[in-house]
Amino acid sequence: MGIELTHRESSALYGLLAQTPSDIIFKTDLDGYIVHASAAIEQLGISIPSMLIGPHVRDIAHPSARPEIEAELAGALHDTGTGDWIEIPVVTSDARRLWYELRMQGLCDESGSIYGVLAVMRSIDMRKSLEERLFEASLTDPLTGLTNRGAFTSMLEYLVGKRTGGCLALFDVDRLRAINDEHGHAAGDAALREFARFLRGSLRSDDIISRVGGETFGVLLPRTSAIEVEDICDRTICALSAARGTPDVNSYRITASVGIALIGATLDETMRRAETALFFAKAKGRNRMETDAKLRFPWTGSPRRLKLFPSM
Repeated sequence: MGIELTHRESSALYGLLAQTPSDIIFKTDLDGYIVHASAAIEQLGISIPSMLIGPHVRDIAHPSARPEIEAELAGALHDTGTGDWIEIPVVTSDARRLWYELRMQGLCDESGSIYGVLAVMRSIDMRKSLEERLFEASLTDPLTGLTNRGAFTSMLEYLVGKRTGGCLALFDVDRLRAINDEHGHAAGDAALREFARFLRGSLRSDDIISRVGGETFGVLLPRTSAIEVEDICDRTICALSAARGTPDVNSYRITASVGIALIGATLDETMRRAETALFFAKAKGRNRMETDAKLRFPWTGSPRRLKLFPSM
């Protein structure tokens, strides 16, 4: 069914710049129910001719967008000026989630009384998908596919703020510089990818794994006691030491050291304690685990601050 427009409505339509066949154009009554729509509305799984009463404009969007749509509708019913474009998620009849931008304008009769709204919806799904991919890329380490330091910091800050408890484990691939020197940087990259793959396969599904530095990986284990984390990390580094690598890394053995700390009152405190534990694990010969709680003296700072997070 084609949309029915008066001359006045056609003028308003051109003002909204709906010029492509994919644009969805519809009219509503004063209550916000759709009374006429262009054929393009069927891309949302809506067929106006088959309905006794058209859907309310708010109901074409995901529930999260309905308050914003209702506010725009109220504004359009009180002002015949062209409203702003708003971005809304739409769930189609086949459960697909798509993004559109929506603009509404009040319609008035010859006496100047508003009797409905003319609206245009335009797909922005491709742009939104690109934005989401770019956002995901900004939080991902390209070498290993794990989340990166920025994402890790945000997640640790969240856990600190929520006081959920749990632990932070910092894993460091042992002697990566020697691998780079003896076998080349391609071999070092392969070792990092292999280690990331190993961590993903060895740790629990709800543990959060990130690459936070050159050879350093952070693992957040929310709501997990120190004893449980010690057991998990000890089993992990023992299994790694005994594992046979992929063909890319079978010419050398990958081991790792790990430092564990409770998630404390601040991000800096948590990181400092985990870094200290990792320092002692490496100082004691590598391929081992140390826990902050087992240190013989409390952390008070050190003139030899570890630099575990070089620029990547």
